[in-house]
Amino acid sequence: MIKPYLMFNRECEEAFKLYIEAFGGELIAMQKYSEIPSSPDFPVEEGDKDLVLYSQIRLTEDGILMGSDSNRELEDSDKVVVSVELNSEEQARKAWNILKEEGSIHMDLYATFFAKLHGSLKDKFGVSWMFTVN
Repeated sequence: MIKPYLMFNRECEEAFKLYIEAFGGELIAMQKYSEIPSSPDFPVEEGDKDLVLYSQIRLTEDGILMGSDSNRELEDSDKVVVSVELNSEEQARKAWNILKEEGSIHMDLYATFFAKLHGSLKDKFGVSWMFTVN
């Protein structure tokens, strides 16, 4: 089983709420740094207590996305793309329209020779998405 794991710059909770809205998904788990048992081996700064230590959401029937916040600044990466295959053009357009806000479109969502709809974009959090409707 492969599950994409996304790292965020202090915005995991906001990003996952947007992804749940876009795909009609479901929050499976979310643990904050404040929930870590106190330990000198893993000190948590006061300003980091609201960061997401671990989160998991279900975006589609068999599509799970995992993620957390980093307490250091991370650079965006174009080498990783979350590929989402959907059964409904309506569902794809809804998610597309939400995620493209404040993001950038790499390839517009349109019909191709291999799919009813296909396109790719980078959302406002720097995560790249590829949409396909078969």
